[in-house]
Amino acid sequence: MRRAELITAGVLALFSIYLMWKSTELDIGYTRGEGPGGGAWPFWLAGIMLICTGFIAFNALKRRSPPSQSEEPLLDRYGKKMLLLVGGGIFGFIALIDIISMYGAMFVFLVYYLGFLGRHSWRLTMTISILAPIVFFFFFEALMRITLPKGMPFLEPVFNFMNTIIY
Repeated sequence: MRRAELITAGVLALFSIYLMWKSTELDIGYTRGEGPGGGAWPFWLAGIMLICTGFIAFNALKRRSPPSQSEEPLLDRYGKKMLLLVGGGIFGFIALIDIISMYGAMFVFLVYYLGFLGRHSWRLTMTISILAPIVFFFFFEALMRITLPKGMPFLEPVFNFMNTIIY
């Protein structure tokens, strides 16, 4: 598992560098009166991802994470189980976006990931699961003016109410 963790960190680091390089095709600086350029968000998010891959590699080399303490070459039983559970959760998240909106799918995924997989307290799970979609809604809809998928029409009144708060 340690080897798999290092390989994953390396692949993600290369992907981060590629995204940073590709985002420089757009302006990554700040334009007075307009705000950040089109490549600013992708560039800085890819940079943060690159830093995170460094932490993953460091923890794997120091054997601080559970996968890095395993002697299995690639995936042990726990690794396979987690791959299926997390991958299944992401698949479910993607499947729910068109049904209950990006924000509803985010809520369900966070409850699943924090509450069931992470076994965090229900108080923490529900706090993060409720606040994260609300914060993301106001960030994307109000600040960035980017509309994310709203799901089925029966959710329209909820988003109309949220939009009245923005405007």
